[in-house]
Amino acid sequence: MLLKTHQWGPEGPHCIVCVHGVAQHGGVFADLGRRLAGAGHSVLAVDLRGHGESRRMPPWNSATHVDDLLETVDAAGAERVSWIGHSFGGRLVAEAAARAPEGSDRLVLLDPGLQVPAEIALRSAEIDRLDWSFATVDGALNALLSSDSVVAAPREVVEAYVRDDVRKGADGRFRFNFCPSAAVVAWSEMSLPAPPIARLPTLIVRASAPLFPVDPALELRYAEALGDLLTARTVPNGHNVLWESPGETAEAIEQFLGAPTPSLP
Repeated sequence: MLLKTHQWGPEGPHCIVCVHGVAQHGGVFADLGRRLAGAGHSVLAVDLRGHGESRRMPPWNSATHVDDLLETVDAAGAERVSWIGHSFGGRLVAEAAARAPEGSDRLVLLDPGLQVPAEIALRSAEIDRLDWSFATVDGALNALLSSDSVVAAPREVVEAYVRDDVRKGADGRFRFNFCPSAAVVAWSEMSLPAPPIARLPTLIVRASAPLFPVDPALELRYAEALGDLLTARTVPNGHNVLWESPGETAEAIEQFLGAPTPSLP
């Protein structure tokens, strides 16, 4: 399935593809996308199946999400991709890079949900499966700001995202623009063993107050598999590093990606 996309910068065969986490959409990358585009990069973010303006239809398992990503990237004309994924999106881009290494250049994992403890996945799925509805947009905003996933995000940043994301239903109440069933499946997928490790230059950005505990065994696997190809950074505050430590996160990504690859005339 072709996904809804958000684009910044010039079109070209070398592209940065950004993938969001559960219950969000590609617009969460807007500030980062504009910053990278300003440096000359071609940037594409997607709304995953069941999220944002992409279609809601199942299946919602990781393999189907990766199929959607590769199909959408191919339709966009991208021949070489650097992947950026946050949370569940980190798991998906890791799997996409492992499945299509010949077209993948670099991999950026932002506080990724590569392998989430089952008890955390269950708790999160039980929350996301509920029909969260609000009388006002401000009610939705306050609920998000009080969630475990937000530690120190500026209210104005989250508010801009919420006002773009929520939709008013036929009952007059506001809801976040994702399919709860898709979110439940995503949490189930994140409780499975981590995907294979692609031997690509990889940047892992960890939050100092992460939503998921860091698995030392998985960290060791990455270090042993990648060696000098692996770069690790820790940034302040909470899980949504795009909101909570945008400057530090963007700087780490820019240093890792380097200058854009020029397109041949």
